[in-house]
Amino acid sequence: MARRKKPRHVVEPTTGGYVLHLDAEEIDLVVRLLGELRSLLLSDDPAHHDLLRRLFPPAYHLADDAEAEAEYQRLMREDLVASRLEGIAMVETSLRAGAVLDDAAVQGFMQSLNGVRLVLGTLLDVSEQHDPSRVRDDDPMVGEHQLYAFLSYLLEATVFAITEL
Repeated sequence: MARRKKPRHVVEPTTGGYVLHLDAEEIDLVVRLLGELRSLLLSDDPAHHDLLRRLFPPAYHLADDAEAEAEYQRLMREDLVASRLEGIAMVETSLRAGAVLDDAAVQGFMQSLNGVRLVLGTLLDVSEQHDPSRVRDDDPMVGEHQLYAFLSYLLEATVFAITEL
């Protein structure tokens, strides 16, 4: 009787790090999306600011705190962008090399995936009640909703993998 192989998780924790079981097209997609996120982060185009709002949520929410919020954004935004760009670069390098992700790279992977999801979620106006199965096939943004679901699955699988060790 032949032994069945144990099904692999999409993100597998190993003693040497984390192995991503993605096919070449999925890796290319993630790398392309990370490049698009980098472009948005580096853009000075005011039209892109709204897409990035979930990446840089306000620290101060009250109308009386507008000055404190502006100061916080002035002081912190550059560091937050630099951190995201560093994570994107690390992940792109690891994915292109087919490398096992170490702890820092898997953290960068999760941060980058979540960044893309936040931008896409802003574009789609996703809320906590979002249910991708309710998006109709004739919806003009059906592909973007499917992409959001894929990224959510990949992020969830990564979180699950890091909690297994």
